[in-house]
Amino acid sequence: MKKVISLLMVITVLFAFSACSNSAENESETQNTSSQPQITSDTATEPESKDNTAISSKILVVYFSASGNTENAANYIAKATKGEVFELEPKDAYSDADLNWTNPDSRVNYEHENESARNIELVSSTVDNWDDYDTVFIGYPIWWQIAAWPVNHFIKNNDFTGKTVIPFCTSTSSGLGESGKLLEEMAGTGNWLEGKRFSENVSENDVTDWVNSLDL
Repeated sequence: MKKVISLLMVITVLFAFSACSNSAENESETQNTSSQPQITSDTATEPESKDNTAISSKILVVYFSASGNTENAANYIAKATKGEVFELEPKDAYSDADLNWTNPDSRVNYEHENESARNIELVSSTVDNWDDYDTVFIGYPIWWQIAAWPVNHFIKNNDFTGKTVIPFCTSTSSGLGESGKLLEEMAGTGNWLEGKRFSENVSENDVTDWVNSLDL
């Protein structure tokens, strides 16, 4: 009987020791766990890198071209600025004979002599998402020291408020003259900058150098 009691006492002591040991281990694990930094979904995810690149201005190059020279300049500008192009096309297109200014009976001579005939209707004067453009280039050939009048319809039918407007032209010998200023007065809105005249044989390098000088 004493042996049984002794055995029971030994078993009781062993159970008590085991329980204390497990309690101590659990407490130690709890302390170790609480001392470790808690990783949340925010710290586990790589922080997004900040894009410090400025949002570039959206640019549109609008032009009327009689013989292709202004079109070349417009395409060079669009390439240099990564801008979009919008061509002004008269509904009643000009033929080569119409553009022969040396013929006093040609269409351009008639329109020059009769200002009321210069209201040239365009295939379209409406640009999709017009409000999205911050900078607008306006291109044209010089006719009698002013902008070729097919651009007038576009200028009169669009609101340039909040836009930077930059005229450019091509000519055989005439300069920009008052063409840009007259278009600005016609528009009545927009921040118009000094324009640029290019020769009829306009080169891409000349256009690119000018565009770079604008610091757009």
